Parts: sequence; C-alpha cells; structure tokens
Amino acid sequence: MHYLDRHLEHRLARHAGLFKTVLLAGARQVGKSTLLRHVFPDVRSVVFDPVQDLFGAREDPDRFLETFGSPLILDEVQYAPELLAALKRRVDQSEANGQYLLTGSQNLSVLRNVSESLAGRIGILQLDGLTPAEQFGRAGESSWLKAYLDNPDGFATNVADLPLLSQPISLCEYLWRGELPGLVPFANEDIPAYWNSYVRTYVERDIRMMADLSNLSDFGRFLRLCGALTAQEIVQSQLGRELGINPKTARNWLNLLAWSYQWLELPAYSGNAIKKLSSKPKGHLQDSGLACYLNAIPSPESLLSSPLLGNIFESWGAGWIHRQIQRLPLAPMLYHWRTQNGAEVDVILEYGGKLFPIEFKAASKLSKHDTRGIQAFRSAYRNAAPGVILYGGPRAYALSEHAVAVPWKAL
Repeated sequence: MHYLDRHLEHRLARHAGLFKTVLLAGARQVGKSTLLRHVFPDVRSVVFDPVQDLFGAREDPDRFLETFGSPLILDEVQYAPELLAALKRRVDQSEANGQYLLTGSQNLSVLRNVSESLAGRIGILQLDGLTPAEQFGRAGESSWLKAYLDNPDGFATNVADLPLLSQPISLCEYLWRGELPGLVPFANEDIPAYWNSYVRTYVERDIRMMADLSNLSDFGRFLRLCGALTAQEIVQSQLGRELGINPKTARNWLNLLAWSYQWLELPAYSGNAIKKLSSKPKGHLQDSGLACYLNAIPSPESLLSSPLLGNIFESWGAGWIHRQIQRLPLAPMLYHWRTQNGAEVDVILEYGGKLFPIEFKAASKLSKHDTRGIQAFRSAYRNAAPGVILYGGPRAYALSEHAVAVPWKAL
C-alpha cells in the first residue's frame, strides 16, 4: 500500500533529536511501525511477539541490546517489559539522542512501566487514526485548530478563507469506513469483514493479555454497549446494569478500552461560574468505523438515516481535535461542559488562559439556533473565545457573534 504522510512526522523526528528514547504509542493498526520505518528508514527494527521470546530479549535483555546496538526500533515493546530496566542502563552509557525508538499499543503495560523506568530519558507521542488531511495527501499543512487557538478573534473574522479538501467522498462514507490506514485500499463491501477481524483479534488477544477476564464474551458485549453509548455521559451503574456487572467492573473495563487507545474520555469542565454543572465524564470510541460496526450499521446509506449519526460524528470530531493537539508543542486540556438545565458544549479546550468552545453537528446546514450552547458558555465565562461548530456542510462562514461554522473537510 502507498505510504500516507502523517501529521506527526516532524515532531517524531524532533523528539528523536531531543530524547535518548522515544515511545510512539497508539491503538492497534494505526500505523506506528510504518511511520517509524518511514521517518527512520535506515534504523534496524525488531518486532516483539506475545508468545515467542525473540532473540532472547526477555530472558537476557542486556545481551539482546548489546547484540543489536543502537539506534534500534523496538516494536510492540509491551511484549518484552523485561527490556525496560536494561534500556535505562544502556542509554545512560551515552549522551546520544535517538538511541531507541519504541512502539506500544497497550497504555496499561507500556506507559506506566516506561515512565517509571525511563523518566527523563524518553519523549512520548501518541499516534491515532487518519485525519481527512492525512488520508487525502494534505498532512503537511497546518490545521485550522492551530490558527483558532493562536488568534480566535482573527480566526472568526477570516473563517471564510479556510482551505478545504476537494475529495468527493461523502461524510457518511468517510465515517462509516473508519480511520485506520489498512482500510484505505478496501472496497466498501469488504469493510465489515475488516472490522470483524479487528474486533475478534482485539478482544481475544489484546484484552486477554491486559487483564484476566473470566468471560471474554461479556467484554465483547460491553464493547458493543460502549459503541451504542459513544458521545454520551458515562454512568457506570447504567453500564453495569445493562450487562449484570457491578459498577467497579464497568469502570475497570472502560479503563481497559482507554489503556488500549480505543476510548477517549473527556472530564466535565468544573468552572465556578455556574454551580449546577454535570460532573460526569463523556466517553467516545476513538474510531467512527468501529462505532458503526459495533452498532451493526451496514452501509454509509444506513448511517445517513441512523439516529446515531450525530453521536458518531461528535465522537469523530472529539477524536479529530485529540489528533490535532498532538501536533502542538503544548497540548491544551480537553473537557466537555453541560449544565443541569441542558445547555452543553461538546469540547472545551483550555489553552493560554482562554477557553475555546467547540461543537459538532453532522447536519449539512446550520442556523443561529445551533449556537445556543456556545452562547450559554460564553455568557458564563468571560475568558471564553468565540466558538466553532465543526459540521457536515460544504463552506465556512460566521454563524453569529458567538460562533463560526467550519466544514468537516477544512484543513
């Protein structure tokens, strides 16, 4: 398959020049290994296996590292945790940066151990699925989000000048197919088979390795329930009640999804301007194609008429924001906001002393009425910038004094 340029290429190369070790984390099949091999084509790579102890890395990690030398790519390093202490000893023998480049798809077993073992010696980046710009060959261009964060008032004034992707794919087809690079060459009729294989492998292999689950079929049903509840506030007791498990187990299983980069959880914004605020986090499946598969949506046309279209688009939008902030030197804090009276904003970014409200609407047309959540938020917080509504339509324009409309295909 033809290589697709990624947003993180520049930051990955810079990290390798700044840190002795770099970890590129992310879900299964998002392209971590491909990205490393593209940016560092001359660096040797070793892919670890959950069963086999390749080259004796787990049995004698010091000899393994001595034999292979550096620089070296260590792929899926969570399968060889014994290497981490040896890596620390090894990198401390040299002041050179970029000695080891690691990938991992299980946050639970990688980030915790890596952070403890290589503190001060490692730079960590997260790679997620493809954005539209990456999928259609515009990955190297700056996103509108950076312009919005840098100068929200100027962005609102000049929003009509935003460059747009010209590819003819529809919003529903893009969401339904999903964002994993491996899906790009697949015909639509083969997409469900891809996701079936992905879910079976993920549940039967990765989750079994991350936690001792007595009944994998129960976790599979839990995963489907999360698909149905994407872009909703998380009530652990409700999740447990649906499957006959206790709230603690439901929380643990949500953590498994988050630790394997399948689930993005946004805490509630807890500013004091309004006392009656929801304190519940909101959860999002990280890939829209996975959400469609778990909800048994068989085609883009079916998604168009599905009552879940708005939620799936919102989860995609939250994921798009999360992908873009990985490109920034300092990532904003992400929240959602909802009052007990029903006013809400899908994503709040806290950055540079300002609050940036962003909404997601799958509709192809918007009206001033769609800005009411942003208007309520701006009325409550004086440091709130003009808001953005990322929507399913074709052009960028000012909606009101409180918000601008930005198309989903905007760069």
